[in-house]
Amino acid sequence: MKKKERIMATKKQPIEKKFSKEILIEFYMDYVLEHEQMPKSVYKFTKEHKITEDQFYEYFGSFEGLRKGIWSQFYMNTMEVMHQSIEFETFTPREKLLTFYYTFFELLTANRSYVLLTLNENPNKLKNLEQLKELRKDIKVFAKELISEGNENKNNQILKQSEVVFSEASWIQFLFILKFWLDDNSAKFESTDIVIEKSVNTVFDLFDNTPLERVIDLGKFLWKEKMN
Repeated sequence: MKKKERIMATKKQPIEKKFSKEILIEFYMDYVLEHEQMPKSVYKFTKEHKITEDQFYEYFGSFEGLRKGIWSQFYMNTMEVMHQSIEFETFTPREKLLTFYYTFFELLTANRSYVLLTLNENPNKLKNLEQLKELRKDIKVFAKELISEGNENKNNQILKQSEVVFSEASWIQFLFILKFWLDDNSAKFESTDIVIEKSVNTVFDLFDNTPLERVIDLGKFLWKEKMN
């Protein structure tokens, strides 16, 4: 499947334009990359960027909320890019998930310096994943939509799969691909592309023949092995 063009998490906009969430995210990401750490206070951060604290709190209640919002923005931008293609709605659930991963990781690659910094800042790796909480919700909703669509095309009730279990399996799969991408040293991250294709095809093949609980157990095992 042809990959989408790389896209930045936020589009560059002239500062004279109306202040927005996207501009705030851009300010924050630039700050983190330049200082290699989170800002110390909202007051100093907003003063440095010539905005008010009220403007900051209009979109986020804290830097932690902003960090989670960045990953949701990655997701929203990915969905926007995918739906720009009129062909996307004709894709099968398998093709839609492949398209999502290809597009999402192209976006992450465009913002790799920020992602690497924020996902490796704390020695406790699970602590670094807290910023993905909102993204987890987004991906699980998307996965539920995919399996619901797939179930509609199955006449045999036995072959239909649980939306809840499928969404959890998709999240575990995403974490596995993310960890692989973080460690990927191949040119243009081609190894990650291969992992995406093989993992999505394998999971969908397993879904047709294997209880999802066993798939999740396998996914958790692979994730723990990758984290060690």
